[in-house]
Amino acid sequence: MNSAEKESLIKVPEVTLIFWVIKIAATTLGETAGDAVSMSMNLGYLVGTGIFAALFLLAVFAQISAKQFNPWLYWATIIATTTVGTTLADFADRSLGIGYAGGTSLLFTLLIASLFIWYRTLGSVSIDSLTSPKAEMFYWVTIMFSQTLGTALGDWTADTAGLGYIGGAIVFSSLLALIVAAYYATTISHTILFWAAFILTRPLGAVVGDFLDKPLASGGLALSRYSASAVLLIFIVACVLLFRQRAAKQAH
Repeated sequence: MNSAEKESLIKVPEVTLIFWVIKIAATTLGETAGDAVSMSMNLGYLVGTGIFAALFLLAVFAQISAKQFNPWLYWATIIATTTVGTTLADFADRSLGIGYAGGTSLLFTLLIASLFIWYRTLGSVSIDSLTSPKAEMFYWVTIMFSQTLGTALGDWTADTAGLGYIGGAIVFSSLLALIVAAYYATTISHTILFWAAFILTRPLGAVVGDFLDKPLASGGLALSRYSASAVLLIFIVACVLLFRQRAAKQAH
């Protein structure tokens, strides 16, 4: 397989500013939509997880089966990972009773294990090496763990640590700013910085999503979960329509 053919198999977008904008919006949507199904519809965390897990598996299957990069399919799969991550984290933290700290620790361990096994198996966890179904499977499993971890971490920061939703948003925004600075000012691996940023955007989205739809007495704005989800979805669709995204290129 020549270089051009391999590049055509990379079905994730280039990492640009609009990538991160959509990613944060998608993680915020995951929080509001996940809460809408599990709480507003009163289906509970377990049923909500079952629904979103089925959508996640269908989206991942479609993404891996695709012959080339499709931004609509990619972002639909990202949204599927973040919604299942929301309900799964809430189920583990609350229904199983392991708490935010326990859920965060467990999911962090699973995430690191996923990255470690991926690296040991294929020799790289960089997105520009996603040229095979096996690599893509590792990618999406890792993302699912990162999205779930992010939900638990966001809840832990806002609730257990007592920072509140705005305080949590400031903390995670500041950490992301430090990663941006490290990207331009240090020689730290860009792959490490990518995954660090990817993980941190999820708790940022979690606390922003909670800020939008939680009651006023809890420090939120008490907006409708359905309305907030609809606005976020419209924003994501507009971004995909207005800003052309290209597939990431294979490193040479």
